[in-house]
Amino acid sequence: MSAYVALMRPKNLVLAAATVPLGAYFALMVESESYPVLTVALHTLAVLFFTGAGNAMNDIKDAEIDAIAHPQRPLPSGALTDKEAQGFTTLLWTASVVAHIGGLLSVEPSVETYLPTVLIYLLAVILMVTYDHGPATKNKGLAGNVVISLLVGAVVLYGASSVGGFSAALVWWIFGVVFLTNLAREMVKDCMDMEADEGSRNTLPMKYGKEKVRMAAYVVLMGALVCLYMPFWKGPFAFGNLVLQTPAILALITLNGPLFKGECALVAGRSRLAMLLGLISFIVAGVV
Repeated sequence: MSAYVALMRPKNLVLAAATVPLGAYFALMVESESYPVLTVALHTLAVLFFTGAGNAMNDIKDAEIDAIAHPQRPLPSGALTDKEAQGFTTLLWTASVVAHIGGLLSVEPSVETYLPTVLIYLLAVILMVTYDHGPATKNKGLAGNVVISLLVGAVVLYGASSVGGFSAALVWWIFGVVFLTNLAREMVKDCMDMEADEGSRNTLPMKYGKEKVRMAAYVVLMGALVCLYMPFWKGPFAFGNLVLQTPAILALITLNGPLFKGECALVAGRSRLAMLLGLISFIVAGVV
């Protein structure tokens, strides 16, 4: 059982589980409506199973690479066979689709809710499948980084659209924070895995060198910082409440040193932490 859980990558699941209800919360905070717990819970399950299936697919595809880069993972370690992993992936995909449909049926039908929610889910499926299989964007450097970051950021939009808040400006600024922070993280992770990826992928560090990619990642993080700032400048939050984002801001701006030193593992972990701190600070700003 622990091997199946590890195949889904629990750390990624925690972020997904938090982001769907937060997307709904931020949308409804703007719209001043009640919080539909059942709808949000079902869509959260849809994303959890979807994320787990995507991570499992990725591990199945990368079993040989992971034998070098991540030998402790379930497939290269022998904890699971390829057949077991594929069967579990099919189960997760089925559960995700069922939860997604259940979430749609739990609300009153409307184009405003159904259309963006269904389109986001379908687009996510296409991006996920084409990431590992044809055209296999994961092997195409920046394109693969963008796809993964879109999938992570889209969870915010999915949560918002499930309650009819797809067009809320706040939700899009938060999407920007999540997308750009994750994009920088993916670029740095490619620097970590460059040697293991040789011969199988064409990543940015292979093309431009690790140092330039790390510098570019910091610029991307500063873009996330701008998105973090905008809801306090343009609303709906009071500008003075920007102080609540101090932990996230410090976590981002202090990454220049570790990036310069090539401490990629530290940067990857701290950028994820900065993302979570930013989301928490948005919640607090909405309460106060």
